[in-house]
Amino acid sequence: MSIRPPFDEDSARRKVQVAEDLWNTRDPERVALAYTADSVWRNRDRFATGHGEIIALLREKWAVELDYALRKELWGFRGNRIGVRFQYECRDRAGRWSRSYGNELWEFADDGLMRRREASINDVPITAGERRIFGSRPESEHGLLLPVK
Repeated sequence: MSIRPPFDEDSARRKVQVAEDLWNTRDPERVALAYTADSVWRNRDRFATGHGEIIALLREKWAVELDYALRKELWGFRGNRIGVRFQYECRDRAGRWSRSYGNELWEFADDGLMRRREASINDVPITAGERRIFGSRPESEHGLLLPVK
């Protein structure tokens, strides 16, 4: 059964962890299933509506963001909305690493699928030695706060 609004703190935290786990699969078709068929996205400077456009955006994203690994953190919630901060690390084809810092605003339909996602993201170059996100988060680290820097 999906986690449905209205959210309390426990269900909002679980929803964020489920989203993190799902995105760490890097499977665009699987990720798209967490969104309504007419879901609307703003991702950086790109806009997508519906599963087809979301899948295309994610395919393009993960074709250039290699070894992508993500962490999300609940920032706030109310009713059918959740605010999230996140960080992810990836490398480009030349082997340059970066850490991306971002904030997302989520709105959910009654069935628990996300119908709106707005993401603001900034990238910071890092060295391989500065990496701190390696693959999916182990269960023992669920709920740990993300460092600011």
